[in-house]
Amino acid sequence: MNATAAASLAGSRRNSWRAVAAASIGNALEWFDLVVYGFFAVIIAKLFFPAGNDTVSLLLTLGTFGVSFFMRPLGAIVIGAYADRAGRKAALTLSILLMMCGTLIIAVLPTYQSIGIAAPVILVVARLMQGFSAGGEFGSATAFLAEHVPGRRGFFASWQVASQGLTTLLAAGFGVLLTGKLSPEQMASWGWRVPFFFGLMIGPVAWYIRTKLDETPEFLAAEATTTPLRDTFASQKLRLVIAIGVVVLGTVSSYLVLFMPTYGVKQLGLAPSVAFAAIALTGVIQMVFSPLVGHLSDRHGRTTIMLISALLLLILINPAFTYLVAHPSFGTLIVLQIVFGFLMTGYFAALPGLLSEMFPVQTRTTGMSLAYNIAVTIFGGFGPFIIAWLISFTGSKAAPSYYMIFAAAVSLVALMAARRKLGFR
Repeated sequence: MNATAAASLAGSRRNSWRAVAAASIGNALEWFDLVVYGFFAVIIAKLFFPAGNDTVSLLLTLGTFGVSFFMRPLGAIVIGAYADRAGRKAALTLSILLMMCGTLIIAVLPTYQSIGIAAPVILVVARLMQGFSAGGEFGSATAFLAEHVPGRRGFFASWQVASQGLTTLLAAGFGVLLTGKLSPEQMASWGWRVPFFFGLMIGPVAWYIRTKLDETPEFLAAEATTTPLRDTFASQKLRLVIAIGVVVLGTVSSYLVLFMPTYGVKQLGLAPSVAFAAIALTGVIQMVFSPLVGHLSDRHGRTTIMLISALLLLILINPAFTYLVAHPSFGTLIVLQIVFGFLMTGYFAALPGLLSEMFPVQTRTTGMSLAYNIAVTIFGGFGPFIIAWLISFTGSKAAPSYYMIFAAAVSLVALMAARRKLGFR
């Protein structure tokens, strides 16, 4: 290799890792602002939805968490199409600005006791704004990562999932610190707001980094379309349906993790700091293990790894929850989180690479954004609400496993279709 070629390769690698850093930091903060709402659902329920009944209050809070997901398909359409027309960089910058606005509203919003019914109404508006932002984030960030080194799509796209692991770790870390150090009165007074202000402080840094990025080489080399949404529905309907099915298990498993602090406190009677510590472990596994899964998917195929993980989740999740309910201790929860964390990451970390290959460059962000956010809206956003309802309806504390079994079955069918109809391995 001559000096010019070596310098060009070194520059390409530096650009690739800058892209990973920029997309991951911004992506982690995007999801952090969403996740902390779910992690602190019990406190938010009492402050903004004082229904006089703890279960009703919690269901209203989790319902508000889910309502924001109605905006995600709209965000996917608007920001996804914008990314396919104007570029990935422009869409990433827009999405993080919108998320910061929604987070600011929640951070400073007076409670129901102060301003009455206006408090939950404004909270819903802020959540809708966050949902719209998140709707465009996944597709834009995944396309941005996958298009820098096409031969290693799985590895670079997996940093999308690794950054979400960082989100889980940060949010759980705040949960452990705040619930362990502050009294319930302090948490209700101001402690729950701290994570939202943290997101606001780091957000401008992430926005600045994203404004300094270069556009992806693959997008610049392709001829852009002015009608990415119409093109997606006109010629890629089968791919879109299969992609939605593949996402189902990834989103349900992710939002089950989000629900676990509430589950540990309300159903198992564990201390909040204990529940958050167990979730933090899942975040570490997801953050560290995702790039390895992405690398393996480049070598051995995306669907192969995902099928193995989905089958193991289908088989093991109910016995694991049944045992946890029978032995509700910190040690048991840790073991479950370790097993669940590795299996979830084995599936989810290979997913972005697979989705990025399902759609051509011209409609990649639109297609991925639609598939991901339709699945997330239907199956993920209301996941915590559905799980809480299942527990109440069945009377079984192992009910979360029923929803996971359903999700695994749907995605297994979709993965087989991806292999047989689209030729993926």
